[in-house]
Amino acid sequence: MDYKEMLKRARSQLPSEILEHRRFEVPRARSSTIGMRTIIHNFKEVCDTLNRNPNHLLKFLSKELATAGTLQGARAMFQGRFTRQTIDRLIKRYVDEFVVCPVCKRPDTKIVKERRFYFILCEACGARSSIRPV
Repeated sequence: MDYKEMLKRARSQLPSEILEHRRFEVPRARSSTIGMRTIIHNFKEVCDTLNRNPNHLLKFLSKELATAGTLQGARAMFQGRFTRQTIDRLIKRYVDEFVVCPVCKRPDTKIVKERRFYFILCEACGARSSIRPV
């Protein structure tokens, strides 16, 4: 067998999901400001798209915004006035740091904790990269 035939045979044995290239898009935050509180109405939808625990994203946003945040059903509420652009920028930073695999750049990851350390484990390529705790 020559190289091209072996490559063709190997490609035919790969699962179909690996060959698909779907664009990963995070939904934009639908937020509103009422008094001195900012509410993200589609917070649960964003967390489901990222495949992350809502408390993890809430903790990240609370620290980055330097304010208190609470979950109320499918939405999140923060003390203070914040623009949608600020929230979207922080969610993008969260995705870059805690969701997308640094090796293969795919969003098929999960966060695992081993002893005191946190790792991002890629389900697409199998890479394991350390991340900072939130």
